Amino acid sequence: MHSLSIGTKVKHPQYGVGVVLDNQHSFYNIAFPNIGEKTISKDSEEIELVELAPLPDQRLSLGDVEQVLTQILRTWTDISEPIKLGKKWEGGTMILKPSNDSLKSKEIPIETFFHKIVMVRDRLRVLEQNLNKSKNLSDEEKVNMQQYITRIYGSLTTFNVLFEFKEDAFKGESKS
Repeated sequence: MHSLSIGTKVKHPQYGVGVVLDNQHSFYNIAFPNIGEKTISKDSEEIELVELAPLPDQRLSLGDVEQVLTQILRTWTDISEPIKLGKKWEGGTMILKPSNDSLKSKEIPIETFFHKIVMVRDRLRVLEQNLNKSKNLSDEEKVNMQQYITRIYGSLTTFNVLFEFKEDAFKGESKS
């Protein structure tokens, strides 16, 4: 197999489809979703070409590499831009107090709770993307499932008070 450029999609029998991150003298660094980065010898016959990335006209800058990596991470993972907790909540504590006074209260840092809420939101977005890309579901099935996801977002709007920026918050069904 000829030398693979950065950004080329390949397939490995054990790791699945991945993207070439680095092309060294005798090996490739390849990112595989849900697996991570693997170093694979250029002599390996297990690598199958899926889509060859064009060679750049000039050397890539660090900014170019960061842009490619960011695009790869957004495409293959549920990692997103950092979401900010509202300033008034920073350092705060959420207290869960049972009605039975003999039971102990539970204190949770708001940052921890907020992080979990953001993870739920990000995973719902990934679920939505996968649902919309699915070739195994009819359009009617997709619409029905999408309505459930929209209702879940609506149920989570209670937590919008925690977000610093309104555009990061949950949005449910509009009342139009």
